[in-house]
Amino acid sequence: MIAVIAKLNVKAGCEEEFETAMLNLAAQVNENEPGNHLYKLCKKADGNYVVMELYEDQAAITAHGESAHFKAAGAEFGGLMAGAPEITRMEVIG
Repeated sequence: MIAVIAKLNVKAGCEEEFETAMLNLAAQVNENEPGNHLYKLCKKADGNYVVMELYEDQAAITAHGESAHFKAAGAEFGGLMAGAPEITRMEVIG
């Protein structure tokens, strides 16, 4: 399995719109991506966001990135982000 942590900086004042869009994306990931085992939006104490993701394998990550719902969400998030996401990828040990 492969774990991914995506740190996201959202523009001030765009948090509510971002959360709505992100939760919609998460629902679509959960419904349409059998290789995804976890896709959760979390908010840190400093107000920044993290998405915790867990995939069966590289094919599941590729399918996620190529999905219509992910591509549509990326276009929607463009104006809400204060910078590029910071992505950390890890191998699950146990």
